[in-house]
Amino acid sequence: MEARLKATAYPASASSFWDGVSAVFRNEDFSFLNSSEYSVFPGFCDVHVHFREPGFPYKETIASGSRAAARGGYTAVCTMPNLNPVPDSPENLMPQLEAIQKGACIAVYPYAAITRGEQGQVLSDMEALAPQVIAFSDDGRGVQDGAMMESAMVRAKALGKLIVAHCEDNSLLRGGYIHAGGYAAAHGHRGICSESEWGPIARDLELAAKTGCGYHVCHISTKESVDIIRQAKKSGVDVTCETGPHYLTMDDTMLQEDGRFKMNPPLRSPEDREALIEGLQDGTIDMIATDHAPHSAEEKARGLEKSAFGVVGLETAFPILYTCLVQRGVLSLESLLDKLVWNPRKRFQIPLGNDFSVWDLNAQYKIDPQDFLSQGRATPFAGWTVQGKCMATFFDGSAVYLARK
Repeated sequence: MEARLKATAYPASASSFWDGVSAVFRNEDFSFLNSSEYSVFPGFCDVHVHFREPGFPYKETIASGSRAAARGGYTAVCTMPNLNPVPDSPENLMPQLEAIQKGACIAVYPYAAITRGEQGQVLSDMEALAPQVIAFSDDGRGVQDGAMMESAMVRAKALGKLIVAHCEDNSLLRGGYIHAGGYAAAHGHRGICSESEWGPIARDLELAAKTGCGYHVCHISTKESVDIIRQAKKSGVDVTCETGPHYLTMDDTMLQEDGRFKMNPPLRSPEDREALIEGLQDGTIDMIATDHAPHSAEEKARGLEKSAFGVVGLETAFPILYTCLVQRGVLSLESLLDKLVWNPRKRFQIPLGNDFSVWDLNAQYKIDPQDFLSQGRATPFAGWTVQGKCMATFFDGSAVYLARK
């Protein structure tokens, strides 16, 4: 093979893994690669995706979502439980497990719901579900009652599982759908205040300190959230958190009157974005997750007010982060891989195996949603020029994505 391959950011302990990668390259046909240099990365891990099956296959399926993930260099993802049926019992989890067995081309780890139906009233069958799920979450809905969350934490700790929280105080939403900032005020939109996120985080961190439960915060977006989590870590609370590529690279000054800019939590202020970057740099933010949330074209064509919440992100995450953070000196490539590979796998105990992707970091192109493998097309990054193209992804030593195809 004429192409020159470069292993990037592998810890010394991964030498045996690199030996496995080398063996794959000796046995596979990579003649489609030209003579330029390629970087080989360990398989990315996203602990927050929505594959919509069972219940909403018109938005995404396990098969289409996992193919999109593979194209983005991901070999492990964790699927959120806002499905139909909600996986709140072994019986209701079974349709998703069957879909994973049938359609997944990478490792797909399901979450179970914290409460029955994600309604916040009664705990799910956590004991029976624990052996089959990665963790517990009511993502898409915040657990509103503190006593209910404390009970969930006590039970999750006994089961050796994380509580993974979508932190949102419904009493503070007041019909909002974008950030309560400058754009909302200037254009007559109803805003979502920052306290609706950081208030529940502060409550839950007190409960995590009290119960000793491992606690992970989903998609943080505010400067207050960063500071509260930073202080909790310093005091010894067992907490980790994630943010998304869009919160690190966009803010509400970049909003347009288009449903592809609507997600939950919303794009916040420039000051919030700067605080997130600082949190990423100092280790307060442990990992980056896409919150890949596909919807139909019709559901995203209703403007900011009426479109469904959620954007897709698996196929754009690394190119966006590499272009906007690494290329601009905000974060080293090694640190970015910590956030995409090592930290999420360590926290959620997800093995790497012989999983890797091959990237042409010199390739430059414009993001075109019509080229996505995901069934979802709504992305705020449409038309952005990025650098870094995935050429191949291998899961368990076998090709699951090749750019030539």
